[in-house]
Amino acid sequence: MSLSKISIFTSEFPPQPGGIGNHSYNLAQGLADHGYTVTVLTDRRSAKGEEESKFDAALEFQVIRIPRKKLMILSYLHRIKMAFYLAGRSEVILASGKFQLWLGALLSFCKKKKNIAIVHGSELLLPHKGLRSFTEFSLRRFDKVISVSNFTKSLLKLSSLKEVHVIHNGFRLFCSPMENSRSETGPILITVGNVTQRKGQQNVIKTLPRLLEKYPDLRYYIVGIPSEIEKLQNLARELEVEKAVVFCGAVSEAEKCTLLGKADIFMMLSENTEEGDVEGFGIAILEANSLGIPSVGSKGCGIEEAVQDGFSGLVVNKSNTEEVFAAVNRILEDYQEYSSNAMEWAQKFRWENVVGKYIQILEE
Repeated sequence: MSLSKISIFTSEFPPQPGGIGNHSYNLAQGLADHGYTVTVLTDRRSAKGEEESKFDAALEFQVIRIPRKKLMILSYLHRIKMAFYLAGRSEVILASGKFQLWLGALLSFCKKKKNIAIVHGSELLLPHKGLRSFTEFSLRRFDKVISVSNFTKSLLKLSSLKEVHVIHNGFRLFCSPMENSRSETGPILITVGNVTQRKGQQNVIKTLPRLLEKYPDLRYYIVGIPSEIEKLQNLARELEVEKAVVFCGAVSEAEKCTLLGKADIFMMLSENTEEGDVEGFGIAILEANSLGIPSVGSKGCGIEEAVQDGFSGLVVNKSNTEEVFAAVNRILEDYQEYSSNAMEWAQKFRWENVVGKYIQILEE
């Protein structure tokens, strides 16, 4: 192994939720499993850090967390200082997340280290033109760029970059399909993710009046941080479907497994926002697929690469309620085949397979 000491700079990290954090954790764990010495630099989101400390103590690699201060500039300066320290003791730097890309570019002027950027999507479409230009400049300072999907790659200005690779996100889920206990009364739809416009829960709710005509006992579980819950509650009341919507809030991994075990179809009708927030891939879909839960996902974003259309699920126009209704109906009518296909499809994206692609690039 030519490179053994790796630092991962990431904007998110468990136990807090988030797709970038999920990706960074599994990448760090996968590299550690293959004998690399890994150090992760990230934020400390909780006030006292007790939850993070307990989580970090069980890991096989080191995590350095920078406390968030009221005056955020102090946190940024602390993180920059620690990044320079780690860069001096690492052979390669992986940067994942907006600020981390900027930080990696800064380090490239001072530390002659191999550096790789990992791009997810939203960091490439920042609403401020100056920040978009600075991100594009920063990416040019990296030796290689890894995109989590072809959709995300399409957002890059490829002519200005040295080397771009696509490695789809992987998943690692700690629950078994044998735990499944689906409802016998009516179908259950589920979305797992932060309750925001991007995740598209509102698009599922808009389809509920049509779905409830045929499936009056249908329920829709919304699992995740309730960031914009009031908007969805108001929408459900306006459409008179509030009894069919169950807001589960943020849950533990074990609780998530229990809720997934009850579900029939995973819904991810994500949409791109005016602020440039986009869905780069769709790890949560693959987690559900691994439990035999087919999916309905939206066109026009990275989700199209997380769903094998007509096999593991269906992709639809998120705004076309009839199209969404038809997709749900089609899956329910041929459920066993879609369920079996979903499990088969998910195996391709297990982190045990995905991390090998990262190692190949690291060792080139």
